[in-house]
Amino acid sequence: MASVLDALWEDRDVRFDITAQQMKTRPGEVLIDCLDSIEDTKGNNGDRGRLLVTNLRIIWHSLALPRVNLSVGYNTIINITTRTANSKLRGQTEALYILTKSNNTRFEFIFTNVVPGSPRLFTSVIAVHRAYETSKMYRDLKLRAALIQNKQLRLLPREQVYDKINGVWNLSSDQGNLGTFFITNVRIVWHANMNESFNVSIPYLQISGGYVLGFKIDPVDKLQDALKEINSLHKVYSANPIFGVDYEMEEKPQPLEELTVEQPPDDVEIEPDEQTDAFTAYFADGSKQQDREPVFSEELGLAIEKLKDGFTLQGLWEVMG
Repeated sequence: MASVLDALWEDRDVRFDITAQQMKTRPGEVLIDCLDSIEDTKGNNGDRGRLLVTNLRIIWHSLALPRVNLSVGYNTIINITTRTANSKLRGQTEALYILTKSNNTRFEFIFTNVVPGSPRLFTSVIAVHRAYETSKMYRDLKLRAALIQNKQLRLLPREQVYDKINGVWNLSSDQGNLGTFFITNVRIVWHANMNESFNVSIPYLQISGGYVLGFKIDPVDKLQDALKEINSLHKVYSANPIFGVDYEMEEKPQPLEELTVEQPPDDVEIEPDEQTDAFTAYFADGSKQQDREPVFSEELGLAIEKLKDGFTLQGLWEVMG
């Protein structure tokens, strides 16, 4: 059951200086908002850029040099806050701070709206990320969830049941458990007939992953029919996935392909084994090469290392808490 979904990375990775092809939306990915005049204050301070908000990730690229860009998947985001930052284009102003973790490395991103007085940068990113976080049933395998009500599947938005199959054995234990299959356009759900809370929800997005579940249906003809139906629905889903992140702006943005400009190739040879260090600017506190100068803290009554701009002791205590 291999599919294009095997290569899904957009919501799971943090990537820097991606190609024009990688900036394009994949099947099922939708551009929700487009914000011009956004500064990447952490890594490209003083450079005016464009922020694209999709249902899987946010993309920022420089307007002057679109190949200078970054892609931040929502699944990597640990925290989103608003704090004061020092922008070369706006001075000291409120900015969007995004803390992420990708491949065991923490990255921090700071975005500033160069146009004063507009909260749209904050509202769009925070609202879409919240929609992503509250729709994980579409994308994650779930065990023992609140799936069944009055012997019927509790449907997700845009979900349709295509088949209900009785007499399905779950082979997770030696004796097996007899239950029921619900086959829908986004997932397969099984629950035990004697205990509806003993269940599993398997999105098509997770099929061909590393988790193996065994089910038995008798007779064999019935099993083959179920397999054929699941294969067919999985193929349809793969062509146009439903990721479950539904959020619409009042103003529809232009298609992503019209907003990104492919750069002509530079007349420069690049060494193939030369690694880019574009990401180092985004390490969480990655700019710190040595301890900052000590200052006296009246709040604590002792000398402490000078805090970074935009940080307060109260804020740090809240993080510790």
